[in-house]
Amino acid sequence: MNISTPAVVLKFDPNVMHHGGLGVIRSLGRAGVRVYGVHEDRLAPAANSRYLRGRLLWRPDPARPDRVLAGLARLGEIIGRPAVLIPTDDAGAIFLAEHGTALRGSFLFSKPPADLPRRLAGKYSLSEVCRQLGVASPLAARPASVAQAQEFAAAAGYPVVAKLTDPWQPHGALRSTQVLTDKRELIRVYDASARAGTGLMLQEFVPGGQGNDWFFHGYCDADSVCRPAFTGVKVRSYPPAAGLTSFGRSAPNAPLAREITGLLARLRYRGPLDLDIRLDARDGRYHLLDFNPRLGAQFRVFRDAAGTDVALAAYLDLTGQPIPRSDQIDGRSLLVENYDPVSALARWRAGDLDLRRWLASVRDADEWAWFARDDLRPFGLMCMRMGWRALVRKLPHRERDHDQFH
Repeated sequence: MNISTPAVVLKFDPNVMHHGGLGVIRSLGRAGVRVYGVHEDRLAPAANSRYLRGRLLWRPDPARPDRVLAGLARLGEIIGRPAVLIPTDDAGAIFLAEHGTALRGSFLFSKPPADLPRRLAGKYSLSEVCRQLGVASPLAARPASVAQAQEFAAAAGYPVVAKLTDPWQPHGALRSTQVLTDKRELIRVYDASARAGTGLMLQEFVPGGQGNDWFFHGYCDADSVCRPAFTGVKVRSYPPAAGLTSFGRSAPNAPLAREITGLLARLRYRGPLDLDIRLDARDGRYHLLDFNPRLGAQFRVFRDAAGTDVALAAYLDLTGQPIPRSDQIDGRSLLVENYDPVSALARWRAGDLDLRRWLASVRDADEWAWFARDDLRPFGLMCMRMGWRALVRKLPHRERDHDQFH
């Protein structure tokens, strides 16, 4: 493997507790690649990884593309040679697809159709794409009034899922996804999104259950060939039943992988991707719930027998090197330390998980989002930030607006 080309991890999301970028830094850094990172805070956990060669403290604003392009061009000058550029959030992937042409002299990154990442990352636009292509997905609507929202919920039946249509856009305290169990919750959520000026989509709730929540991570080359193509089971999530994977396990699923790689070829997709999928026990079909047109935060749960993960696959392809052909390793697990205890507690209260089984899953995890024996500072900073966050919540504060998501 030729590691002479440096790499840059790009993050637009101001949330310093995003662990996906740290996974990229560690994956490429351990392989010997010189990795640079864009970080919003000097004490951001990922900004303190031992595997970073350099960091830029900066909060790119995608609403000001000229300034972002100028900042990235300056970063390219500092590095001094073309570098692989890996976005770790939807905003970054959308920005590069729509505005990245001017950067191709300084950076190497995937080139999907310019409008595709935005259409796939958008919750309602993804639903439209699925309808056009005949891909199984939950029934969805974008209500223009609270009356239309209630009509959809009455027809679909509770619970229903509420999603912000453009979750990469600033949305304050609003949660991007929430399961609503009754009319009162529906009205509260609709009113909160209307006041915030954010688009809201309602979606049919597809019954899940243990073993029915899947996720797919992969990388598509310039010909839209997906390799590697990894499948896994979402064992626990945060928030429960409607959030990111807090504990997941690698599980090869050839039929699902064939279905998804076929879809990616039809879309002419290029680059890394992260999909959430649910098997509907009612019809036996896999329903596409979310499509993230970038590297997924939990990508380190997956590795093939050659040691290749999605970040390494992207690096190899973008630097003109072949991606090894190898089988996915079965049974690897990943735990997100700052979210999984909350998810496990909710499962315990529901009677779905006992303390012994949870502790066994923690003990046997192959990969942790933050903790790594060879790179301890990010874990320590994560713990400090979580402790501070818990303390602040207990301090006296002004009355919150209880009509908003928390």
